[in-house]
Amino acid sequence: MNIGAQAVSHHEGSRKTAPGGGLGWFDILRLGLVQAALGAIVVLTNSTLNRVMIVELGLAAVIPGLLVGLHYGVQISRPLWGHRSDTGGSRTIWILIGLALLAFAGTLASATTLLFTHSPMLGLAVAFIAYVLIGIGIGASGTSLLALLATRTAPERRATAATITWMMMIMGIIVTSIVTGIALEPYSHMRLVEVTAATGAVAFCLAWLSVLGIERRPVVTAVLAAAAPPARFSDSLREVWQDGEARLFTLFIAMSMLAYSTQDLILEPFAGMLFGMTPGQSTQLSGLQHAGVFTGMAVVGLGGFFFSRRVPGLPRLFIITGCIGSAMALALLCLAATLAPHWPLPPHIFILGFANGMFAVAAIGTMMQLATRGRTGNAGMRMGVWGAAQAISFGLGGLLGSVALDMGRAAMGDDGSAFGMVFVLEALLFLASTVVALRIGRPQAPRAVSRSGSPSIQAAE
Repeated sequence: MNIGAQAVSHHEGSRKTAPGGGLGWFDILRLGLVQAALGAIVVLTNSTLNRVMIVELGLAAVIPGLLVGLHYGVQISRPLWGHRSDTGGSRTIWILIGLALLAFAGTLASATTLLFTHSPMLGLAVAFIAYVLIGIGIGASGTSLLALLATRTAPERRATAATITWMMMIMGIIVTSIVTGIALEPYSHMRLVEVTAATGAVAFCLAWLSVLGIERRPVVTAVLAAAAPPARFSDSLREVWQDGEARLFTLFIAMSMLAYSTQDLILEPFAGMLFGMTPGQSTQLSGLQHAGVFTGMAVVGLGGFFFSRRVPGLPRLFIITGCIGSAMALALLCLAATLAPHWPLPPHIFILGFANGMFAVAAIGTMMQLATRGRTGNAGMRMGVWGAAQAISFGLGGLLGSVALDMGRAAMGDDGSAFGMVFVLEALLFLASTVVALRIGRPQAPRAVSRSGSPSIQAAE
């Protein structure tokens, strides 16, 4: 065992704790502020900067689309950052390093608006670097944050803890959008750089205060029983991939998040082309969907808070309900396409968001549960593998949805049929995800003893 592994073993195993110990609700709220800080920086790069590049700079929409896809692609490195947080002796260090890098990279990305006006090629080159760093910052901080929550939150609180942190991330996005929207008037590229830099500085300071001393809290009993994390990255990754349930959950995350993200870039065009909504109205529709997501998350959080001890397998029930609900809502959008504009689209989109929020946050809660069930103490690696699967699906989802829509319009010559085809494909993906989710948590037979005489890893029940 190397020094880093010894440090984690001592750091997480030296303090004894009673069963059910770990983070209190106030500590969970503090970590939710870190997630809010992450969302505050990311929304400026994924939303505000995206609009500026297309509208104010007149760039082709594919450029910001590829840059956003790039930062998702870079997050395939999440297992590496998870392993670093497992073996580095402190997860909060990696949270803060990632956030500092993210704040710097977000400011650098906004500064490219000044470069694009003078040299498009130089602006594109610097934007490429900035979005790579954004992906690294999100991966390092987000993965370490989830691993910290998983290892220091009592099992019965994890579903509610996941809900709290994700709802606070959405609140961070909402507050940042309102405040920066006011601060950006009257707009100039320099003002965008200043606002982004100030947002990054405030977010980092908020996160630093939130994680201050958080690792002094005891690790939950179940994690104390785990051995030290493997010293080598390859050993830790192999241990995760040999776990049948970890592999199954990776497949579920990839499929469900692909279905979830495919609708991102086509819902507003759907509302505009078939229902005649103006840009302002379609933006309000998107806000209504996020309100549904927020409500669905709240229902999961309240359910976990009041019934997690009484109803075994409650997170999986929420996942299955949310996936089936999402599939039904998407299938009904096909009917909406044929009856447009005579269809109650706003309440329909709210229901879709509600089902999306329910399954998504329940999946995060399940992820936190499974992260601590490995043979070794490599919760960070497990979170990294699942985070990488999610990032890849998010990066592909919007692109595949747009491509499928264009192909459908070209082949069918009818907008409603093309949208309906994409919604059906999404619904089928959600149903397939439900089938996978039904297998998660089932007891599995122990695997055969290896030739070396030591039992191989078996899936957590």
